[in-house]
Amino acid sequence: EVQLQASGGGLVQAGGSLTLSCAASGFTFNDYVIGWFRQAPGKEREGVSCISDIDGSTDFSDSVKGRFTVSIDNAKKMAYLQMNSLQPEDTAVYYCAAAHLLVLDYVSSEVTLRLGLREDSYENWGPGTLVTVSS
Repeated sequence: EVQLQASGGGLVQAGGSLTLSCAASGFTFNDYVIGWFRQAPGKEREGVSCISDIDGSTDFSDSVKGRFTVSIDNAKKMAYLQMNSLQPEDTAVYYCAAAHLLVLDYVSSEVTLRLGLREDSYENWGPGTLVTVSS
């Protein structure tokens, strides 16, 4: 059974940094694309970043590009979202999700770029962690 658990949220001042972790079990990272999403109060959930372990391809939303990085540690079965230069508009509940390469019909990194930030690409979700950025 695929299980995901995001953690590491908290309260941070604007301009600060935070690293979110996603603990994975029941699957191998090499077979999945891992996505990070967030949902701010009163807004729809949006894709923030994704990473494909099989080829290392990544993608980021325009709103976080240059400020956030994403990584995977296969040995620890963990994925990470490093968030720098945080702003109040980054306040949201953050989720990690996993999409099997076969479900995505994954043939190249082009799929990461085309589908990786789409919520409907992912069939496995974990509970979120709240990030609050104060001004």
